[in-house]
Amino acid sequence: MATNGSSRYDAVIVGGGHNGLVAAAYLARAGYRVLVLERLARTGGAAVSAAAFPGVDARLSRYSYLVSLLPAKVVRELGLRLELRRRRISSYTPAVRDGKPTGLLVDAGDPGRTGESFRALTGSDREWRAWREFYGTTGRVAERVFPTLTEPLPSRAELRRRIGDGAAWTDLFERPLGETVERTFTDDLVRGVVLTDALIGTFTHAHDPALRQNRCFLYHVIGNGTGDWDVPVGGMGAVTDALAAAAVAAGAEIRTGHEVTAIAGDGRGEAEVSYRHADGEATVAARRVLVNAAPATLARLLGTAPEPAPEGAQLKVNMVLRRLPRLRDPGADPRDAFAGTFHIAEGYRQLEAAYAEAAAGRMPSAPPSEIYCHTLTDPSILGPEAVRQGLQTLTLFGLHMPARLFGDPAAKERALAASLAQLDAVLAEPIADCLAVDADGRPCVEARTPPELERELGLPGGHIFHRDLAFPFLPEEPGGTGEGTAAERWGVATARPDVLLCGAGAVRGGGVSGIPGHNAAQAALEDLANPAR
Repeated sequence: MATNGSSRYDAVIVGGGHNGLVAAAYLARAGYRVLVLERLARTGGAAVSAAAFPGVDARLSRYSYLVSLLPAKVVRELGLRLELRRRRISSYTPAVRDGKPTGLLVDAGDPGRTGESFRALTGSDREWRAWREFYGTTGRVAERVFPTLTEPLPSRAELRRRIGDGAAWTDLFERPLGETVERTFTDDLVRGVVLTDALIGTFTHAHDPALRQNRCFLYHVIGNGTGDWDVPVGGMGAVTDALAAAAVAAGAEIRTGHEVTAIAGDGRGEAEVSYRHADGEATVAARRVLVNAAPATLARLLGTAPEPAPEGAQLKVNMVLRRLPRLRDPGADPRDAFAGTFHIAEGYRQLEAAYAEAAAGRMPSAPPSEIYCHTLTDPSILGPEAVRQGLQTLTLFGLHMPARLFGDPAAKERALAASLAQLDAVLAEPIADCLAVDADGRPCVEARTPPELERELGLPGGHIFHRDLAFPFLPEEPGGTGEGTAAERWGVATARPDVLLCGAGAVRGGGVSGIPGHNAAQAALEDLANPAR
């Protein structure tokens, strides 16, 4: 291990997002000398909390907001001081049937109540039975697939063998998800609720032959073997703080306000990492460089030709409310409806229509989105005065909002207005009447578009997964990586053997998971333990 001077490290990690911090903690705990260089003034990347509105004591999860894929194994091995709280309500979807407002409530703690809601909406038990069978299958797949995400990559054949269900394999890994959804469910609203998990942060449609929707769906239903999406107590910043504390306690050095500008070297000796900071520029040497940034960013740092530019496709809206709004559905309690995922304009046909409009370069006329209220599960993100006032937070994640729609400076306001109009359509009162105001008297609502995510977080095209997600097995296409090197086995290989990908663009990347950080650290540990590599 390198010990001869402050400019040489065993590992330099480019980017202090949550995956970089996971990698730093594992490597430092193994006794290696680790440096994390982060461009921004804080660590965390998209997994941060912020007081977004002046004079309002609410620490919002500004970008990412729920946790499913962070393995309990990583939490345990790093000794993270972190609480993830289960949401009892899985989802609520407003609807109109026979001219009357109603809705579908999925109560994870009360199957009987959920069954009654299905029957009231659809008029029979058919969709409820199909729902239980479908998610019973995805649950069994999750139990078998999730443990492999923190192991060396299985082959396609090995993963199929581990799943042990040929029909499920075909439905999830080989045929467009739309075929399965349409065969399994008959109700348009139920179909839409299922499809939404295939579209988060992914601009695609139900019958995409490239199966982008299948890959996105898989990662949304396998988290920790259950697919549950949990609330981080204290907000997403609590996740980052716990990881940063673990890395520092293990001996890693973290420097914020330090932007990496280049990675040099021939891949056979020590790499040279150049960076700039407030006092100038510098270079450090490293046996391994772990890059917690998008592959497009890595290409720029290496001076190589980038892959096709990715494109993000979402609108993120944060709000603070004086009170929760009333719903048109007279049987829906807002404290139930907003505690889980609240689906807006996400019927199956609505989702497909919105995709077609956006793909044609037009703002969707009925933008689909989903909302949840963090403070119903975890009020700790509010200060005492905000609690006394009864404030609540809402997070809206809009789908089918690709970066191509935001070339016009006014497009953001149009997207926000259209999204809130769809929310208003299912409320008994305008959401504007429920918004709190900040110290300057302005409504507490802010939006972030893909171009803004690129400027603020360095996400190319605003793509929250850095690029299209990949199935969690060894690639088989011509020219794909094999099983040879540690980096290839762990799914973190780049064109340089001394440079590993530890961000969301790695195989088994995406979401707040720490999995790419864990896997890059395992590959680096294998290499660092072998002086010949």
